Amino acid sequence: MTNAYLLAGIAMLFWGIAPIFGKLALGNVSPLAALAIRSLVVSALLVAAVTATGHWGSVAGATAKDTMFIALEVICAALLGQLAYYYALKFGEVGRVSPLVAAFPLVAVLAGIVFLGEKLSAAKIAAAILIGSGIALLKY
Repeated sequence: MTNAYLLAGIAMLFWGIAPIFGKLALGNVSPLAALAIRSLVVSALLVAAVTATGHWGSVAGATAKDTMFIALEVICAALLGQLAYYYALKFGEVGRVSPLVAAFPLVAVLAGIVFLGEKLSAAKIAAAILIGSGIALLKY
């Protein structure tokens, strides 16, 4: 579990820095163009990484069901969510937009309970209240 928290911390660091670059780029680029550029760069880097590490067998071995779920995740997060985020970032302040977008765990917790049968705990309720409070504070 320690590795999971370390990796989550690394993700938090990179996701915390990334909006600065996005905001700087979105001054001159439309959100749709920015998303296209982002996706092309990510695709090229992933092709290189999968090739270098020899993981094409894993890619080819994914089942149709797994591929469908990954495709749905891509449509929700990497296309629709990222596009909405870029529009929000273009017209809003990084310090207000990013925390609101970063509150997605509220939706994920609820979806996990409803669709995956995950348990609701006092800690999850407390965390949701704190996240909601933080968003409310940023509104003012």
